[in-house]
Amino acid sequence: MSGTDPTSTQATESEPAAVYERLQEEAKTVLVGNDEAIEHLAIALLTRGHILLEGVPGVAKTTIATIFARATGLNFRRIQMTPDVLPADITGTHIYRESTGEFDLQKGPVFANVVIADEINRATPKTQSALLEAMQERHVTIEGETLSLPDPFVVVATQNPLEMEGVFELPEAQRDRFQCKLRIDLPDRDDERRILERFGSNPDLDADTIDQVVTVDALRGAREIVVNVHIADPVNEYILDVVEATRDHPSIEHGASPRATLAFANVTRARAAIHGREYVIPDDVKATAVPILVHRLILNTDADLSDVTTEDVIEDILATLDSPSADVAAGGDD
Repeated sequence: MSGTDPTSTQATESEPAAVYERLQEEAKTVLVGNDEAIEHLAIALLTRGHILLEGVPGVAKTTIATIFARATGLNFRRIQMTPDVLPADITGTHIYRESTGEFDLQKGPVFANVVIADEINRATPKTQSALLEAMQERHVTIEGETLSLPDPFVVVATQNPLEMEGVFELPEAQRDRFQCKLRIDLPDRDDERRILERFGSNPDLDADTIDQVVTVDALRGAREIVVNVHIADPVNEYILDVVEATRDHPSIEHGASPRATLAFANVTRARAAIHGREYVIPDDVKATAVPILVHRLILNTDADLSDVTTEDVIEDILATLDSPSADVAAGGDD
């Protein structure tokens, strides 16, 4: 008897590698380069994480976030952060309806699956803090009433590292709630040539042309698979070694928190899954160390004066520590 088993088809569509491939291919119809950004956005979606995108103006930070949201088909809202945005503009408030004589709840843009907080460092600390509860607890409290946020729920924030006036640096507690921070760099000459060619022949090409390529059921199925990806004890010990080294490094004033340790576990599981593996290898840890740690480490004064960067410290830690072999990671805990 010919035909396709619908159960088998559904399982295939929920494979993390298949979900990631569809998102990546659809994003490439508009984006040139930036594969790492789409990879980490997919990982965040599959692990209930949040992403901070940093880059100079014009490198497509907001476009990347919008393209990803459209490709997932999830409900998304974009918040343009400015100094006059209030916490209630994000979470919502109760509005008096004269016709009924009652107060109705007006939910804010945070009640979406994908929330794009554009130029988050332009908002005041008070407004930035409105996202803290949402990002960690996945609910918000409006005038004493606690309301759950949609599932999935991902915050994708952007910021410009160059401007110093009219911006408010994210406090450590806020940065620590972002699973990863990605730097969106200027394209190299070849990629910029491809941008010229692609948009020169199709000037109307933008995020609005992106189609939904995955379903919510497929995303939830993929998320369940990621949870079951195996991390052998030697790889767990390697993660602990990396995090502990950030706390003891001579250039670091404050190292990574336990939230970073959990981020390593979640991110490496998802990275293994979207690359078709059922187990984490040390290369997963090495490949994700900078995005996980770069925004969490606070350099001491001597490092600042010596022009040492957090990336330098992370690379030094990775180069110094011994990592387990891939065979040990694949074989289990023996």
